[in-house]
Amino acid sequence: MTRRELDAAGITGTDLRAAYQRCRELNARHGRTYFLATRMLTPAQRPAVHALYGFARRLDDLVDEPEPGATPESVAEALRDAERRFLGDLGAGHSDDPVHAAVIDTVIRYAIPEPHFRAFFASMRMDLTVTGYPTRAALDEYVHGSAEVIGLQVLPVLGTVGSRADAAPRAAALGKAFQLTNFLRDVAEDLGRGRVYLPADELAAFGVDRDRLEWCARGRRIDRPVRAALTDQVARTRRVYAEAEPGIGLLHPVSRPCVATAFRLYGGILDRVEAVGCNVFAGRARVPRHRRLTAACDALVRAQWARRRHPVAVA
Repeated sequence: MTRRELDAAGITGTDLRAAYQRCRELNARHGRTYFLATRMLTPAQRPAVHALYGFARRLDDLVDEPEPGATPESVAEALRDAERRFLGDLGAGHSDDPVHAAVIDTVIRYAIPEPHFRAFFASMRMDLTVTGYPTRAALDEYVHGSAEVIGLQVLPVLGTVGSRADAAPRAAALGKAFQLTNFLRDVAEDLGRGRVYLPADELAAFGVDRDRLEWCARGRRIDRPVRAALTDQVARTRRVYAEAEPGIGLLHPVSRPCVATAFRLYGGILDRVEAVGCNVFAGRARVPRHRRLTAACDALVRAQWARRRHPVAVA
């Protein structure tokens, strides 16, 4: 993390600055689209967003990328230990763990509610035992903790022009839209982990079940029923984006270019899914590099303009 960002955020102390730097490295390594959008924020805002992402990323890796030789029981125990340690550190207001230290400092600075973190851990636990979701309501329960609360955690950092309570449902919807996009893009990858993050009843309406998805994944191809089912999922996800979009205007002006860029890039993943006929089994849908760069350059111009118009730091 640049000295300028840490100084702008008022982060002092060698250990704490190193903790935030660790989180930034996690963001840069694993979240290319997310990291690119974060560059549109003011320097003072970036460390907190990196901290929140780094925390979520590490827990995701604990569950999805366990150490060699790990068993389901050992991963579950590791997750329980991580939850106990984090909540204990959060209650104490400090931690020797660098990622925890950065997150706890962010929580205190921005008064982020503790239940958002408890909900996140609850969804991570679901990933250890739940391999499919029979209905949209069941999936929504998981998505609340895995994605909606991320939007709610970041909202205080972004700032709002009015009541935070008014912006919260839109922020949650945006986190949900991003997560649903990932589910569509990563159907084959998730099947490899034994999971399906698409409601079984909605797939069944098109004659699709897990076996049919696995057949497509093995052959890296798609048939007509699966294409119809995934096209329906894309349409449902676009409706969540439409629900979230008005929330961009509720954010502090200096934060809007960042969120608008993330909105545009993640929406672009859906465009790519549609462009390949929803054959997400043949390869990962990615927004072309030139489109990412174009979006970033456009957002950077708008971000700089917003900072000149609204030079007061976001509280």
